[in-house]
Amino acid sequence: MMKRIELDFRAGRRGSPWIGRALLAAAVAVCADAGWTYKQLHEVVTQNEIRVAQRSPAGPVARVSAPELAAVRDTVQRLTLPWEELFAALEAAASDQVTLASIEPDMAKGTVTISGDGKDYLAALSYVSNLGQSGGLERVQLVRHERKAADPNGPVTFAVSAAWSGK
Repeated sequence: MMKRIELDFRAGRRGSPWIGRALLAAAVAVCADAGWTYKQLHEVVTQNEIRVAQRSPAGPVARVSAPELAAVRDTVQRLTLPWEELFAALEAAASDQVTLASIEPDMAKGTVTISGDGKDYLAALSYVSNLGQSGGLERVQLVRHERKAADPNGPVTFAVSAAWSGK
């Protein structure tokens, strides 16, 4: 038949007591090292905070004047304009007979003034017409033109005004 198995759940053979004590000592040493490192780092951070506080400006911050603030706002507004729409319209109307000299947006009026030089008066008028049909700009009109030479077919300096919301 089957052989009977004797199981004894009571404490049997005990292990060595020095292993548990050695592990406890190692754990205490690791905790002590972590505490010592924390204390040193805390002191370094405190000293660095004191140095930074001493280097900070002691006086009040200088106030910005109203004209300076207005100039900053104008610059930020110009930088945030959707220039891609305007440049796309200018590229669509481009001509080899016209050279652009300046692009001046006026956000208060919602307009843009475009100045340039044309080979002749017909080239300048053609450019204004192409610019009006290119899209992106509205109410395109020639506001100024001037001949550079006494020759009636000579080069022309012109300025165009157009409505551009810039939005």
